[in-house]
Amino acid sequence: MTNAPRIVLALMVGAAAGWTANRLGMPLPWMLGPMIANTLLSILKAPVAAPAGLRPFVIPVIGVLLGSTISAEILGRLGEWALTVAVMLPFLAVAAAGSYLVYRRIGGYDPVTAYFSAMPGGLNEMLIMGAASGGVEKRIALAHASRILVVISFVGLFYGLVLDVRSSSGAARGWVALSTLSPQDWAWLGGCALVGIPVGRFLRLPAPVMLGPMLLSGIAHLLYLVEVAPPSLLVIAAQIVLGTVIGCRFLGASAREIGRDIWLGLWSSSAMLLVAVGFAFVTATLTETPVSQVFLAYSPGGLTEMSLLALAMGQDVAYVSIMHLLRILIVIVAAPMVFRRR
Repeated sequence: MTNAPRIVLALMVGAAAGWTANRLGMPLPWMLGPMIANTLLSILKAPVAAPAGLRPFVIPVIGVLLGSTISAEILGRLGEWALTVAVMLPFLAVAAAGSYLVYRRIGGYDPVTAYFSAMPGGLNEMLIMGAASGGVEKRIALAHASRILVVISFVGLFYGLVLDVRSSSGAARGWVALSTLSPQDWAWLGGCALVGIPVGRFLRLPAPVMLGPMLLSGIAHLLYLVEVAPPSLLVIAAQIVLGTVIGCRFLGASAREIGRDIWLGLWSSSAMLLVAVGFAFVTATLTETPVSQVFLAYSPGGLTEMSLLALAMGQDVAYVSIMHLLRILIVIVAAPMVFRRR
């Protein structure tokens, strides 16, 4: 079977799984559903393939969506978040150390592979650095894919079962129909998506394909040049693609490798999340920020995925996005420096 039918099958399964997850009331259903379903298909060696070519087209949609949540009130609170950033530094050190011990002691990874597998962020960057330093590239990739899979899944459960926070994006934001947007709205939102990518690259932002459009969308909404979010159908389609790509990351690995790496990822992510819970309660007490919000800001998932989860759970998207951006920046800068001094 050629790649095109495999991609279509993966997307069809993803759409069906997203619909089912939405009906079941899962958090972030249109991404979690496709992610879980395609992970299972990958393990079973089903004829699916990642729609990786679509990812650069859908990520800007998510960026524009997240930018539409930014307001002058949120920007006025930037100074309040300094303590959250300060606490993040010891959190990252403890979380990375715990994760390293899992991969080194339980997984038996060599020190280089264990080190870059344990870093809480920057999948592509850690993969490049780890391979250049002599680590096993495939193991590092599977470790980070497992982390994202486990963190996104368990954060949703933690919100519902422990913090009793439910998905509220549908009620809070409402359905944005295609017909809701005027030609001017389409032009502004489309312009933010298209122009935002080179802007993000010019500014050397991490994840420029998302953060560039998010920045321009935030500016456009702050200036009231446009006051609507992207159409809900486009957002749902983007999430289906993202979830499908994440699930299909496990393709090409044996069932034993996948099972082992997901098992190690479960232990590693659990260690990170336990540390995140502890630091979240401390930060929430010190800053009077809701613990649900701080926990999401510290949870070591992907920037795009965790920002979407913040939106779905009715949390402060700007706060969560900025914290995850800083987390990635800190890890990218600090990881090679610490590695050279070990």
